[in-house]
This record gives sequence, C-alpha cells and structure tokens, in this order.
Amino acid sequence: MNVTDKSKGKELQEKLTHKWENVWDKIGSEEGKEVFSFGDDYKKFLDIGKTERLAADEIIRVAEENGYIELNKLIEKGEKLTPGTKVYANNKDKSVVMYIIGEEDITKGMNIVGSHIDAPRIDLKQFPLYEDSELALLKTHYYGGIKKYQWVSLPLALHGVVVKNNGDKVNISIGEDDNDPVFMITDLLPHLAKDQMGKKLSEGITGEGLNIIIGSIPYQEKDLSDKIKLNILNVLNERYDITEEDFTTAEFQAVPAGKSRDVGLDRSLIAAYGHDDRVCAYTSLRAILDIETPRRTSVALFADKEEIGSMGNTGMDSYFFENITAEIVALNSDNYNELLLKRALLNSRVLSADVSAGFDPNYPEVLDKRNAPFINKGITLVKYTGARGKGGSNDANSEYISDVRRIFNENDIIWQMGELGKVDQGGGGTIAYMLAKYGMEVVDCGVPVLSMHAPYEIVSKADVYMTYKGYRAFYKA
Repeated sequence: MNVTDKSKGKELQEKLTHKWENVWDKIGSEEGKEVFSFGDDYKKFLDIGKTERLAADEIIRVAEENGYIELNKLIEKGEKLTPGTKVYANNKDKSVVMYIIGEEDITKGMNIVGSHIDAPRIDLKQFPLYEDSELALLKTHYYGGIKKYQWVSLPLALHGVVVKNNGDKVNISIGEDDNDPVFMITDLLPHLAKDQMGKKLSEGITGEGLNIIIGSIPYQEKDLSDKIKLNILNVLNERYDITEEDFTTAEFQAVPAGKSRDVGLDRSLIAAYGHDDRVCAYTSLRAILDIETPRRTSVALFADKEEIGSMGNTGMDSYFFENITAEIVALNSDNYNELLLKRALLNSRVLSADVSAGFDPNYPEVLDKRNAPFINKGITLVKYTGARGKGGSNDANSEYISDVRRIFNENDIIWQMGELGKVDQGGGGTIAYMLAKYGMEVVDCGVPVLSMHAPYEIVSKADVYMTYKGYRAFYKA
C-alpha cells in the first residue's frame, strides 16, 4: 500500500468534519504584508477618531476624498441618481450613512453593513468643575458598560465641543499630543484599601467617585474663594474664550490618552481604545470605498448611541436611516411613494457589523470553547446575541446565514461562527434587531475582541483584514 494512501476513516473525517482555520496558516507572505499595512492604516483611524464626532468627521473626510457627494447638494439640484453615484448623509456630526447606487432598482433591496462609532467612555456632567481639598476636579457620568475600576489611575484625554452663548462652536482636544497634559482619576493606595478591597469589584469604585483631577495651582490674589477652580476657569477662558456657564451647553468626553499600539513580539495584535465598534466601522468604510458600480445598492451605516441602547436622534432606533433612504429612493424614482421605500427596506440584506467576544484562555469558564470565536480565525458570524433565552436577539435564519456562508467561501474569506458567552452567563445586543423590524435579512458579523469594553481592547490584524475582505465580498454579491 502506498504510504500516502488515506484510510477510509481519514477520508471520511476530512470530508465530513469541519475545523475553523487560522488566517496565518492560509495566507501567503504577500497577503501577510497587506494584513500589516491594513493594520497600520486602521491604527491611524483609531487615533484620529477617539469620539463619535471625530470618527464621523474622518469618515466624511475620506468619503468626500473618494467622490461621495453630500445628500443635500443632490436634493437641491434635483438630480436623479444613476448607477455608480456616491452619496453620503451626515446626521448631526455623530452618525453617517454612505450609499453607492447599484445597477438594480433600489426597490429590489440594498446590501447594508451597519456599525456604530460610539464607545464606552467617561462623560463630564453639565456643571462639572469644582474645588475640594486644594484640588480642582471634574464631576463625571460614565457612558456605556464599563468596569469602573479600570478607569482609575489611567492617563486620560479630554475631547469636546462647546457651543457658546453667541452660537459659536469651539472644538477642544487636550491630552493626545506628547506635549499636552493628561488628566487622571485617582485610586486608593493598597495600604489604606482594606475596606475597598473587601468589596465586590463592581462596588470598589463608584460612579460618583470617578472625578477627574484638572489642576492644583490657585489664582494669585488674596481674599478669593475657590482660587484653584478660578485659575482653571481663567486658563480655559484665555485659551478657548469660554466661561463656566458654557459647560452647560458642552459635550466633553474623557478617553484613554495615547496612540494605538502593536501587541506581541510578532506585532500580530493591536491594543487600542474603541475597537468596539470602530474596527467594524473602519473595515466597512474601506470595503465600500473599493466598490464602484455594484449590482445592488451598497450602504455603509455608521450609527451613534449603540452602547446605551441606540436611543436618541443619532442612534439606530431613530428614523434617521429610514428618512435618508426615503430621500435616496425619491431621487432614484420618477414617482416616489412610500411603498417604494418599504420595498427597498424589506428586500435589503444586512451585516450588523459589531464585535464579538474572543475566546480568552485566562477566562475559559465564561465561554463555550466549541462555539466561541477565536483570535486569528477570521471574521465571525454570530447567529444570535441576547441574554439567557436569546432575549433581545435578532436570531438570523438558516437561509440567510447560508447565503453569507456561500459568499465568504466563494471569495476565500476565512470565517468562523461565534456566540456571546455561555448560556445564562450574560449577554448583549447590537443594532441587528432594529434593522430586522423592516423585514430585512440581518446577521451579526464582525471581529472577535479580547478585553472588550476595557480602556484598551485587543484585536488581531488578521481578523481585521479578513473582516474588511468579508464586507467587500458582501457588497459585491
């Protein structure tokens, strides 16, 4: 018998069983270079887009650079859209949607990749500045699901927009440049932390205790109260021409200071703030930029407020996307009516582009190893999210997952299936169910992440690259 002959059992094993593949085992050296180059570009996007406003600004800048036209300009001209027309709409500088018109009538549906560009963070309260014990501090209110203890003793940058009484808007960013000061929330020294360390992790640091130090030098004049606070206000006024009352109409966010960094001697991973969900935003942005005239209209959707339930007029639960799509359908039709919009939405297919929880060998007890996504094994399809009995989940159907599977396989996309932790362990959700309400086919699909919602999260460059390729193949399908 030839030593290369396989036994019947081995042949059956290869034919019938399946094992998720490691991206690095499947790609060649040239594509490996593309993986690293793409990762470098992604890090630049992360460093620029530390908030949803900054991310939206960068998305719009890149869109315009690549021939996308602002929707209102087309509405003013009353021009009918033709295949290949590139359009974007800006929703209050916090969410963006990009369309490239396809060859098929839009009522036959769109191929949509929908992500979000907000991330967990620390917001300032509306009247934040105070003085206590010879220090000036800022009161805060955290945003999204964070572990509060992770945000103390961490260098922070402040990003914000201030709308003054006369309507002028002032953009502020402090802490990202190497020469900038940073800001910090203090922690208790271990020598005096007996009571703190006896508490549950969720109680060791309180929400009202996340107060940021902003200064300590008093204003140089006698017989004044709160002189340190006054000195900080004076610095802000001299530098930005704002007063304490201007805080009431401002939006300030504290985020981890500093740039994204490679992780590991092989530089295969990226540590950064905001992978959830700007990794899916960036990959879908790059993917749609590669599309010229698709068969079906392609859409890249970048939403806000996902981390707090997608509420508000910039969140996915608003009518922003529906209203803008109505404008697109109207520009694409001779006689617009609501039925045309409903058909366009009903016949659409969506990848709800959000991250998944990668298997972490430090915490194997919370994940089902057979069904958890792994780092370096590619873009991840998540049939359902939710909690406990799939509560709050979209739960995609078999027919649609089969379509996505076929697209990935035909385009050599390395992919895997995943879920968000063991049954009854916890759970979470995405924007999937909000799009599914129109009758669209929707499945969650994105990058596996380690340390999700921490100030610094970790992703694989290989997974990021495969996600980009997966979204691009979906747009072309």
